[in-house]
Amino acid sequence: MSPYEPADAVTEAAAALEEAVRTGVPCAPVRSLLPEADVEAAYAVQRLYVERGIAAGRRPVGRKIGLTSPVVQRQLGVDRPDFGALFADMAVPEGHPIAPGRLLQPKVEAEVALVLGADLPHHDPTVADLLRATAFALPALEIVDSRIADWDITIVDTVADNASCGLYVLGGTPVPLDRVDLRAVTMTLAKNGETVSEGTGADCLGSPLTAALWLASTLAGLGDPLRAGDIVLTGALGPMAVAAGGDEFTARIEGLGTVTATFAATPVATEGDTA
Repeated sequence: MSPYEPADAVTEAAAALEEAVRTGVPCAPVRSLLPEADVEAAYAVQRLYVERGIAAGRRPVGRKIGLTSPVVQRQLGVDRPDFGALFADMAVPEGHPIAPGRLLQPKVEAEVALVLGADLPHHDPTVADLLRATAFALPALEIVDSRIADWDITIVDTVADNASCGLYVLGGTPVPLDRVDLRAVTMTLAKNGETVSEGTGADCLGSPLTAALWLASTLAGLGDPLRAGDIVLTGALGPMAVAAGGDEFTARIEGLGTVTATFAATPVATEGDTA
Protein backbone atom coordinates (compact mmCIF):
# COMPACT_ATOMS: atom_id res chain seq x y z
CA MET A 1 0.00 0.00 0.00
CA SER A 2 1.38 3.40 -0.93
CA PRO A 3 1.84 5.97 1.81
CA TYR A 4 -1.03 8.36 2.42
CA GLU A 5 -0.74 11.87 1.18
CA PRO A 6 -1.10 14.22 4.17
CA ALA A 7 -4.55 15.42 3.05
CA ASP A 8 -5.76 11.82 2.79
CA ALA A 9 -4.43 11.03 6.25
CA VAL A 10 -6.16 14.10 7.73
CA THR A 11 -9.46 13.16 6.11
CA GLU A 12 -9.25 9.56 7.30
CA ALA A 13 -8.42 10.58 10.87
CA ALA A 14 -11.33 13.04 10.90
CA ALA A 15 -13.64 10.31 9.57
CA ALA A 16 -12.61 7.90 12.33
CA LEU A 17 -13.34 10.47 15.03
CA GLU A 18 -16.67 11.42 13.44
CA GLU A 19 -17.67 7.76 13.28
CA ALA A 20 -16.91 7.40 17.00
CA VAL A 21 -19.26 10.29 17.75
CA ARG A 22 -21.96 8.94 15.42
CA THR A 23 -21.91 5.40 16.79
CA GLY A 24 -20.99 6.09 20.39
CA VAL A 25 -18.11 3.62 20.09
CA PRO A 26 -14.59 5.01 20.71
CA CYS A 27 -12.10 4.47 17.89
CA ALA A 28 -8.50 3.30 17.77
CA PRO A 29 -5.81 5.97 18.21
CA VAL A 30 -5.63 8.16 15.11
CA ARG A 31 -1.87 8.66 15.45
CA SER A 32 -1.43 5.55 13.34
CA LEU A 33 -3.16 7.37 10.46
CA LEU A 34 -1.05 10.53 10.64
CA PRO A 35 2.65 11.19 10.08
CA GLU A 36 4.53 10.19 13.23
CA ALA A 37 4.53 12.88 15.94
CA ASP A 38 3.14 15.42 13.44
CA VAL A 39 1.23 17.85 15.62
CA GLU A 40 0.57 20.15 12.66
CA ALA A 41 -1.23 17.31 10.89
CA ALA A 42 -3.27 16.78 14.05
CA TYR A 43 -4.27 20.45 14.06
CA ALA A 44 -5.29 20.04 10.41
CA VAL A 45 -7.71 17.32 11.55
CA GLN A 46 -9.02 19.66 14.23
CA ARG A 47 -9.48 22.51 11.72
CA LEU A 48 -11.47 20.17 9.48
CA TYR A 49 -13.69 19.33 12.46
CA VAL A 50 -14.25 23.03 13.16
CA GLU A 51 -14.94 23.87 9.52
CA ARG A 52 -17.47 21.06 9.23
CA GLY A 53 -19.12 22.17 12.47
CA ILE A 54 -19.50 25.73 11.23
CA ALA A 55 -20.83 24.48 7.88
CA ALA A 56 -23.43 22.47 9.82
CA GLY A 57 -24.59 25.60 11.65
CA ARG A 58 -22.65 25.30 14.91
CA ARG A 59 -21.51 28.59 16.44
CA PRO A 60 -17.89 28.91 17.67
CA VAL A 61 -17.65 30.81 20.96
CA GLY A 62 -14.04 30.47 22.10
CA ARG A 63 -11.17 28.10 22.88
CA LYS A 64 -9.98 25.69 25.50
CA ILE A 65 -6.39 25.18 26.59
CA GLY A 66 -5.14 21.72 27.44
CA LEU A 67 -1.92 20.13 28.69
CA THR A 68 -1.28 22.95 31.16
CA SER A 69 -0.10 20.57 33.88
CA PRO A 70 3.64 19.73 33.91
CA VAL A 71 2.75 16.22 35.10
CA VAL A 72 0.45 15.59 32.12
CA GLN A 73 2.99 17.11 29.74
CA ARG A 74 5.61 14.67 31.00
CA GLN A 75 3.17 11.77 30.60
CA LEU A 76 2.63 12.65 26.92
CA GLY A 77 6.25 13.61 26.28
CA VAL A 78 5.55 17.23 25.35
CA ASP A 79 6.71 20.61 26.60
CA ARG A 80 3.83 22.82 25.49
CA PRO A 81 0.09 23.08 25.94
CA ASP A 82 -2.47 22.59 23.19
CA PHE A 83 -5.82 24.13 22.29
CA GLY A 84 -9.24 23.20 20.95
CA ALA A 85 -12.41 24.94 19.82
CA LEU A 86 -15.53 25.66 21.87
CA PHE A 87 -18.97 25.72 20.29
CA ALA A 88 -22.13 27.19 21.80
CA ASP A 89 -23.80 23.76 21.85
CA MET A 90 -21.07 22.46 24.16
CA ALA A 91 -22.20 24.80 26.95
CA VAL A 92 -24.36 23.18 29.65
CA PRO A 93 -26.31 25.56 31.93
CA GLU A 94 -25.97 24.86 35.64
CA GLY A 95 -28.87 22.77 36.82
CA HIS A 96 -29.32 20.98 33.50
CA PRO A 97 -28.32 17.31 33.87
CA ILE A 98 -26.04 15.90 31.19
CA ALA A 99 -27.94 13.16 29.40
CA PRO A 100 -26.64 9.58 29.39
CA GLY A 101 -24.87 8.74 26.16
CA ARG A 102 -24.08 12.34 25.25
CA LEU A 103 -20.39 11.67 25.91
CA LEU A 104 -18.27 8.56 25.49
CA GLN A 105 -15.66 8.59 28.30
CA PRO A 106 -16.28 11.74 30.35
CA LYS A 107 -13.97 13.14 32.99
CA VAL A 108 -14.32 16.43 34.87
CA GLU A 109 -11.78 19.11 35.69
CA ALA A 110 -12.08 22.52 37.33
CA GLU A 111 -10.78 25.61 35.56
CA VAL A 112 -10.83 29.38 35.40
CA ALA A 113 -12.77 30.73 32.43
CA LEU A 114 -12.03 34.16 30.98
CA VAL A 115 -14.56 36.05 28.88
CA LEU A 116 -13.04 38.68 26.62
CA GLY A 117 -14.40 42.18 26.15
CA ALA A 118 -11.89 43.15 23.44
CA ASP A 119 -9.83 41.52 20.68
CA LEU A 120 -6.29 40.23 21.32
CA PRO A 121 -4.73 40.49 17.84
CA HIS A 122 -1.07 41.03 18.79
CA HIS A 123 1.56 38.31 18.26
CA ASP A 124 3.26 39.37 21.50
CA PRO A 125 0.47 40.25 23.95
CA THR A 126 1.43 41.48 27.39
CA VAL A 127 -0.24 40.79 30.71
CA ALA A 128 -1.55 44.36 30.56
CA ASP A 129 -3.10 43.66 27.14
CA LEU A 130 -4.80 40.56 28.52
CA LEU A 131 -6.06 42.31 31.65
CA ARG A 132 -7.52 45.15 29.59
CA ALA A 133 -9.13 42.74 27.13
CA THR A 134 -10.73 40.47 29.74
CA ALA A 135 -14.24 41.49 30.77
CA PHE A 136 -14.46 39.02 33.67
CA ALA A 137 -13.57 35.58 35.01
CA LEU A 138 -15.84 32.70 35.99
CA PRO A 139 -15.39 29.33 37.67
CA ALA A 140 -15.80 26.55 35.13
CA LEU A 141 -16.04 22.79 34.81
CA GLU A 142 -14.75 21.26 31.62
CA ILE A 143 -16.14 17.83 30.88
CA VAL A 144 -13.33 16.37 28.84
CA ASP A 145 -14.04 13.41 26.60
CA SER A 146 -11.96 11.24 24.31
CA ARG A 147 -13.21 9.63 21.15
CA ILE A 148 -10.09 7.42 21.42
CA ALA A 149 -10.72 4.06 23.10
CA ASP A 150 -9.53 3.80 26.72
CA TRP A 151 -8.00 7.29 26.57
CA ASP A 152 -4.99 5.75 24.80
CA ILE A 153 -3.68 9.10 23.59
CA THR A 154 -0.57 10.98 22.63
CA ILE A 155 -0.52 14.69 21.86
CA VAL A 156 -1.31 13.86 18.22
CA ASP A 157 -4.48 12.02 19.24
CA THR A 158 -5.75 14.66 21.63
CA VAL A 159 -5.05 17.60 19.29
CA ALA A 160 -6.82 15.85 16.40
CA ASP A 161 -9.71 15.11 18.77
CA ASN A 162 -10.28 18.83 19.43
CA ALA A 163 -8.05 18.70 22.50
CA SER A 164 -10.34 16.05 24.02
CA CYS A 165 -13.07 18.62 24.64
CA GLY A 166 -16.61 17.48 25.36
CA LEU A 167 -18.79 20.00 27.21
CA TYR A 168 -18.37 22.80 29.72
CA VAL A 169 -20.32 24.48 32.50
CA LEU A 170 -19.75 28.10 33.52
CA GLY A 171 -20.54 29.64 36.89
CA GLY A 172 -23.04 32.47 36.85
CA THR A 173 -21.36 35.30 38.76
CA PRO A 174 -18.78 37.28 36.76
CA VAL A 175 -15.73 38.56 38.66
CA PRO A 176 -13.49 41.37 37.30
CA LEU A 177 -9.79 40.52 37.34
CA ASP A 178 -8.96 43.40 39.68
CA ARG A 179 -10.85 41.53 42.40
CA VAL A 180 -8.99 38.21 42.26
CA ASP A 181 -5.40 36.99 42.03
CA LEU A 182 -5.75 34.08 39.63
CA ARG A 183 -2.29 32.72 40.36
CA ALA A 184 -3.05 32.40 44.07
CA VAL A 185 -6.60 30.99 43.94
CA THR A 186 -7.22 27.59 45.49
CA MET A 187 -9.56 25.01 43.96
CA THR A 188 -11.45 22.09 45.44
CA LEU A 189 -13.45 19.70 43.27
CA ALA A 190 -15.99 17.45 44.98
CA LYS A 191 -17.70 14.40 43.47
CA ASN A 192 -20.91 13.44 45.23
CA GLY A 193 -19.77 15.45 48.23
CA GLU A 194 -16.27 13.98 48.50
CA THR A 195 -13.14 15.87 47.49
CA VAL A 196 -11.52 14.27 44.44
CA SER A 197 -9.19 17.03 43.20
CA GLU A 198 -7.39 20.04 44.60
CA GLY A 199 -5.06 22.63 43.14
CA THR A 200 -4.18 26.27 42.73
CA GLY A 201 -3.96 28.82 39.96
CA ALA A 202 -0.20 28.31 39.93
CA ASP A 203 -0.77 24.68 38.86
CA CYS A 204 -2.00 25.94 35.48
CA LEU A 205 1.24 26.88 33.66
CA GLY A 206 2.14 29.04 36.65
CA SER A 207 -1.06 31.08 36.28
CA PRO A 208 -4.25 30.95 34.19
CA LEU A 209 -3.12 34.31 32.78
CA THR A 210 0.10 32.72 31.50
CA ALA A 211 -1.92 30.04 29.76
CA ALA A 212 -4.23 32.63 28.21
CA LEU A 213 -1.24 34.67 26.98
CA TRP A 214 0.20 31.57 25.31
CA LEU A 215 -3.11 30.96 23.56
CA ALA A 216 -3.50 34.59 22.48
CA SER A 217 0.01 34.68 21.02
CA THR A 218 -0.35 31.30 19.30
CA LEU A 219 -3.68 32.12 17.68
CA ALA A 220 -2.54 35.58 16.58
CA GLY A 221 0.44 33.94 14.92
CA LEU A 222 -1.96 31.64 13.05
CA GLY A 223 -4.01 34.60 11.83
CA ASP A 224 -7.03 33.56 13.91
CA PRO A 225 -6.79 35.72 17.05
CA LEU A 226 -8.99 35.73 20.10
CA ARG A 227 -11.92 38.13 19.70
CA ALA A 228 -14.22 40.12 21.96
CA GLY A 229 -16.86 37.82 23.40
CA ASP A 230 -14.68 34.70 23.25
CA ILE A 231 -14.70 32.27 26.17
CA VAL A 232 -11.29 30.92 27.13
CA LEU A 233 -11.07 27.83 29.33
CA THR A 234 -7.57 28.33 30.67
CA GLY A 235 -6.73 24.78 31.79
CA ALA A 236 -7.15 22.44 34.72
CA LEU A 237 -6.20 23.54 38.22
CA GLY A 238 -5.96 19.96 39.43
CA PRO A 239 -6.35 16.32 38.38
CA MET A 240 -9.45 15.28 36.44
CA ALA A 241 -12.03 12.86 37.85
CA VAL A 242 -13.98 10.14 36.04
CA ALA A 243 -17.71 10.81 35.67
CA ALA A 244 -20.66 8.42 35.43
CA GLY A 245 -24.43 8.61 35.42
CA GLY A 246 -25.82 9.99 38.66
CA ASP A 247 -22.65 11.85 39.65
CA GLU A 248 -22.64 15.47 40.76
CA PHE A 249 -19.49 17.60 40.68
CA THR A 250 -19.01 20.94 42.40
CA ALA A 251 -15.89 23.05 42.09
CA ARG A 252 -15.12 25.86 44.50
CA ILE A 253 -12.50 28.35 43.33
CA GLU A 254 -11.46 30.94 45.88
CA GLY A 255 -12.54 34.41 44.82
CA LEU A 256 -14.66 33.13 41.93
CA GLY A 257 -17.29 31.03 43.68
CA THR A 258 -18.72 27.64 42.77
CA VAL A 259 -19.95 25.80 39.71
CA THR A 260 -21.79 22.47 39.53
CA ALA A 261 -22.32 19.82 36.86
CA THR A 262 -24.74 16.91 37.19
CA PHE A 263 -24.84 13.72 35.15
CA ALA A 264 -28.29 12.21 34.74
CA ALA A 265 -28.60 8.68 36.04
CA THR A 266 -28.42 5.95 33.43
CA PRO A 267 -31.85 4.30 33.06
CA VAL A 268 -32.02 0.83 34.55
CA ALA A 269 -33.22 -1.82 32.13
CA THR A 270 -36.30 -3.69 33.29
CA GLU A 271 -37.58 -7.14 32.39
CA GLY A 272 -39.26 -7.05 29.04
CA ASP A 273 -36.95 -4.36 27.57
CA THR A 274 -35.68 -5.31 24.14
CA ALA A 275 -32.22 -4.67 22.80
